[in-house]
Amino acid sequence: MGDRTATVNTVLGPVPAEELGVVAVHEALLSVVPGAEYAFDVTIDRAEIFETLAAKLRAFREQGGGTIVDSTGMFHGRDVRLYETLSRATGVHIVASTGMGPEELLGGYFLTPQTDPPTPWPADKFADLFAAEVAEGMVVPRVERRGAAGIVATTATPSGMTATDESLFRGAARAARQTGVPVSVRYGADALHDLGTVLDEGLPADRVVVGGLDRRDAVAAGAPLEIAWRGAYVALDHVGTEDELHIADADRAALVLDLVEAGHGDRILLSANAIGVAKGGPGRELPYGHVLTAFVPLLTARGLAEEDLRRILVANPRALLTRH
Repeated sequence: MGDRTATVNTVLGPVPAEELGVVAVHEALLSVVPGAEYAFDVTIDRAEIFETLAAKLRAFREQGGGTIVDSTGMFHGRDVRLYETLSRATGVHIVASTGMGPEELLGGYFLTPQTDPPTPWPADKFADLFAAEVAEGMVVPRVERRGAAGIVATTATPSGMTATDESLFRGAARAARQTGVPVSVRYGADALHDLGTVLDEGLPADRVVVGGLDRRDAVAAGAPLEIAWRGAYVALDHVGTEDELHIADADRAALVLDLVEAGHGDRILLSANAIGVAKGGPGRELPYGHVLTAFVPLLTARGLAEEDLRRILVANPRALLTRH
């Protein structure tokens, strides 16, 4: 990774991959449930949102962070102009995402094109849509294109991948192959199946990160180890959360050590899935630096070597995000 020509797409343009520093690979800046901006009880005050997010990003930088990956995709509040201003004001690199999903959060435009009977969009249409946001810049609705997306993020329906979800996953993989950016997938009911759908498109496994692998069902099924063995990145991206769906941080730490011991230290990614500002849906008030301030000390206390820690926080996300 000493190649000085290696770059990553940020909202302010390509930056050398070696400048990313510590990366939080699966977070959200502004998350707006589609349609919430029209609700009578939801206010969208851009100045207030900016101040809130800027404070959180500055704290992240002070704690040692360098780059935030915003994984909200296209229609959940992504505000490219806001992110540009935030990045300039705080010095934190912001990698924004294209992509969408799961099916239930898509507008009808993507579900019922004018066919008889109505059918989901084909994968190639999704691929063209996502690839254009990488190659030509992300769409600012009805106005223009601005900074290029740095990753394609998509999510499957929790109860299991639908036909539309499959089109999304295949389209995401095709866009990634075409543009050289990676794919981030949140699996539905079966992590291995959903990864297989992306790999079936010929995308190399090391261009894919599978999120949510600190879910209890994934850990019980041995999915993190199997996915790392297949060569994809394993994202334990709910650090700081313990609930009916997700394991506790003590178990996450043990899982990290198990993966390192098995020789997969180069496939681990960590994040907290924090939401800086949420409108119309539940927030997640964890700070962006939670991994650094709370989880890293736990890993260190468990005996994780400094070399492995730097690999997980810096080298792995840098390798993932570098355009190929």
